[in-house]
Amino acid sequence: MAARTRWRHTRLTGRNPLAIVVLLLFAVFFGLPMLWLLLATTKTAHQLVDTNPLSFGSWHTLKENWDALIRYQDGAVFLWLRNSVVYAFVALAITLLVSIPAGYALAMTDFPGRRTLLATTLVVLVMPSTTLVVPLFLEINAVHLIGSMWSIILPFSFYPFGVYLAYVYFNTAIPRSLLEAARLDGCTEFGAFRRVVLPLATPVIALVGFFSFTADWTNYFLPYVLLPQSTQLPIQVGLGYISAGRPELALATVLAITPILVVFVFSQRFLITGMLAGAAKD
Repeated sequence: MAARTRWRHTRLTGRNPLAIVVLLLFAVFFGLPMLWLLLATTKTAHQLVDTNPLSFGSWHTLKENWDALIRYQDGAVFLWLRNSVVYAFVALAITLLVSIPAGYALAMTDFPGRRTLLATTLVVLVMPSTTLVVPLFLEINAVHLIGSMWSIILPFSFYPFGVYLAYVYFNTAIPRSLLEAARLDGCTEFGAFRRVVLPLATPVIALVGFFSFTADWTNYFLPYVLLPQSTQLPIQVGLGYISAGRPELALATVLAITPILVVFVFSQRFLITGMLAGAAKD
């Protein structure tokens, strides 16, 4: 009886000791490497080896590491960052223009081949991305785009996971009665999508945008295969070419992950709304 009472109290208060312990373990597991990475930028190569891993170096050393990173190969790191920004954001724009209408069409309209198209999207979704590199290389080589920015942007723009997220959202969170009312008022299918659905689709747009941006920004294998020149590389591939000291490499890694953290912070509210949308349906 006492155990049942404690369990009911835990349920009512929402404080589960086991869940708290697990969350703390995850926080330590993921937080300590990030803390070490940040502190590594403030040390010299000698201090990285001989001092406490979680000790702070100095602001002066951080500035020296920053100056060395700027001078490295005439600013190659910042050129790689610029390339990543171009690849990720152009691909993101195309992904949103394609994935959101495609998910809406699969969820809210009926047309010949709809089930086949949805099944194909799911099959491509569960395939490892590395299995598509060779077919993509052959296709892009056939149209003579190897080495161009479009050899990266176009494959990035094909994002079946975004189509499926949009499909699930529209299928569960948008009442069909709204579309029927819009059609009765004289809206075309495109008009209903633009005037009724899009204003309600902000959560899924943020969700698709964040996952697409993260996948594009962190992709390593595809740019490594398709871009032969170092001046075209994104930052994720460029990190493997840095031959400077370890503190400079740590600083470049911090720069590489900062855009994802910034995008996450600004879109967090929409991400939570998007992931919970459709979780319960009347």
